Amino acid sequence: MLSKTVEEALNRQVNRELYSSYLYLGMSAYFETLNLKGFAGWMMIQAKEERAHAMKFYDYIIARQGKVVLDTIEAPKAKWTSAGKVFEEVYAHEQKVTGMINNLVDIAIREKDHATFEVLQWFVKEQVEEEANAAMICEKIKTVGDVPGHLFYLDHELAKRK
Repeated sequence: MLSKTVEEALNRQVNRELYSSYLYLGMSAYFETLNLKGFAGWMMIQAKEERAHAMKFYDYIIARQGKVVLDTIEAPKAKWTSAGKVFEEVYAHEQKVTGMINNLVDIAIREKDHATFEVLQWFVKEQVEEEANAAMICEKIKTVGDVPGHLFYLDHELAKRK
């Protein structure tokens, strides 16, 4: 059974992961307006992945006889000035999520909740990958130039993500 503190923290994270999904869905829509289908597809996959993360927390709360509490999800912005700015935001967002996961680990340790600590290790490792991917794409955009004509090669590369 989850302590009240852990249950509340995990519920906050369910909602934060759903917001992340919503944010990436908004970014996908933005890239669709620019006809950058590879970028849009990459973001759509990212949105689905973030929803899956939310569901991992959701399922874990249920498995530990907790109660899932869904909250209002803030609307993400709909327009950016460039692909580079989008990915700078992605990178900053993933760094913020890493902080959130680290905070959950700290709570699990304080509460002596070893099962939750163990589950969170998957998310700790996942965040290393998430930050690395966002940083790599930011660097690639800087290399090719953050203008639509130069982004088509990268758009083609991002379209390969499955």
